[in-house]
Amino acid sequence: MLAFKKFSIQLLPSLVAGLLLSVSAFAATPQDATITKNLKERLPNLPAIDEISKTPMDGLFEVRVNGTEIFYTDAEGNFLIQGSVFDTKARSNLTEIRTNKLSAIDFSALPLKDAFTIVRGNGKRKIAVFEDPNCGYCKRYEREMQKVDNATFYMFLYPILGADSVTKSNNLWCAKDKAKAWQDYMVRDQAVVPATCDTAAVARNVEFGKKYKITGTPTMFFVDGTRVPGAIDAAQVEKMLTAAK
Repeated sequence: MLAFKKFSIQLLPSLVAGLLLSVSAFAATPQDATITKNLKERLPNLPAIDEISKTPMDGLFEVRVNGTEIFYTDAEGNFLIQGSVFDTKARSNLTEIRTNKLSAIDFSALPLKDAFTIVRGNGKRKIAVFEDPNCGYCKRYEREMQKVDNATFYMFLYPILGADSVTKSNNLWCAKDKAKAWQDYMVRDQAVVPATCDTAAVARNVEFGKKYKITGTPTMFFVDGTRVPGAIDAAQVEKMLTAAK
């Protein structure tokens, strides 16, 4: 069965609270022009529209703002819907799939110098992962990844869960063998050994994550740019690695 983690759809008749910018004059088609005109007149505080496109659902249009934020509307712009659209036949979250596509990052644009590597087998396949040492899902993910062979993991320490996460991340970054220290802590429950060095890389990771809206851990990036948030299992990672080729 389809698992609904959160299903929140709101019909906003005339106002959208907290939105700060104005709607742009985006009008690629007459249909877009109608939607844009009505939304601009009725919701003057709506952010500038980047794109309007049809969805698989008849009469429902996607309204994209701020690069990756998605709303939905009807053909006249009479209603604005905020939430997720699910394809019940395919058992998939269409909004999540679309958002992940929009938030993809060119693998070559990742600051790999600010990561350390864990190499398994021949290391030919590549995956980048942003993780917080205090993230329980990350620990579960790391234990699952012990099953994945012939891959290089670029590990970005991403302390977003509090001050202790920053302290642990800095100590792990300064370890003589970063990969071993990381796995000792995440997989084998060994204490993090205090260490000192230049930890600017950890701070840069946090800034990079804010810029690219990495809001949770673990978050993975594959060589085709695909972003996958959450602790998926080894079988799913294998599937993504294969697809990324």
